[in-house]
Amino acid sequence: MRPRVQPALPGTDVVRVAFVVPLQGPTGIYGPSCLACAELAVEQLNAGAGIAGRRVELLVVDAGRDPDVVADEVARLVDGQLVEAVAGWHISAVRQAITRRIGGRTVYAYAAMHEGFDDTPGVYMLGERPVNQLLPAVRWMREELDVRRWAVVGNDYVFPRVTVAAARTALRDAPSSIVTESYVPLGTRDFRTTLAELQKQHVEGVIMLLMGQDAVHFNRQFGRLRLSENLVRLSPAVEENTLLGGGFTANDQLYAAAAYFDNLSTSESSQLSRDYYARFGQFAPALNAVGESCYEAILFLSRIAERAGSLDISAVRQVHTGYFYDGPRGLMRLDGNLVNQDVYLALADGMEFAVQDQIARAH
Repeated sequence: MRPRVQPALPGTDVVRVAFVVPLQGPTGIYGPSCLACAELAVEQLNAGAGIAGRRVELLVVDAGRDPDVVADEVARLVDGQLVEAVAGWHISAVRQAITRRIGGRTVYAYAAMHEGFDDTPGVYMLGERPVNQLLPAVRWMREELDVRRWAVVGNDYVFPRVTVAAARTALRDAPSSIVTESYVPLGTRDFRTTLAELQKQHVEGVIMLLMGQDAVHFNRQFGRLRLSENLVRLSPAVEENTLLGGGFTANDQLYAAAAYFDNLSTSESSQLSRDYYARFGQFAPALNAVGESCYEAILFLSRIAERAGSLDISAVRQVHTGYFYDGPRGLMRLDGNLVNQDVYLALADGMEFAVQDQIARAH
């Protein structure tokens, strides 16, 4: 039985946040990193002014379940005035289910990469999106590696399908093109049919829009077939946990585009790395783009409340486009309800990433 939680009303000394991250299922591989990074963010805030002068507490909601189940739990917390904000990393299907239940009633810091839009009042989209992540990466790989013809392999839900639709539109009349698309359910473990079809296509690269453990299974089977001898892979979702899960032989010619990597050598990212490993030690969960995005979401709530004076949704919505703040990703810029950040392209080097280039800038 869960402990009973008293309402956290404005004016009390505690700000409670529904922290929605996957603890099971295909994306559960990200959970430990999410929890550790958020814990670090809360500890650092509470060592100072908290959020608008109030101590921060997280109520963890498991986003690895059916989206409607997750949304029901978040709605109960909001309806019961047990939380004043929602934050976390989870797939877009979960976000959409949550916004249908609580949209317009509370601030919602959505940390994950996303398909590029959600105009629900109070929702802030903090992650990368096709225009500053996938499309610049495709352009870089065309210019540097002469990769022009792509196959897509993705999970069958809103983010992969809408992302590919946006990419197709953007690449119309461009030198690069998406030749074929294949979508599989979340939780797919056997990619033999997908890989057999992929080998028949006249393509030079694979855009992977697979999440978590699905990407691990795909990469292992891809590696066993030695397909990297002829095909590069590009993903906006692969991170350090995926490399560890796949193993060395699964990672050859695997590229990732993200706003954060563990060995990114900017001053802001290096500070987070030092703080993280000092707090959790060398055997901590992987410090990766997903975990860092959760750190970023908690930090965002603090910064937006500082600017607005509170987390009241009507006050927060008065914060104007162009507001900058510093985080582990560097300088962040609010553009409506989107946040722009620098984005990098990295190549897997065994069980780590080697950053190749910066492909987008906050603007």
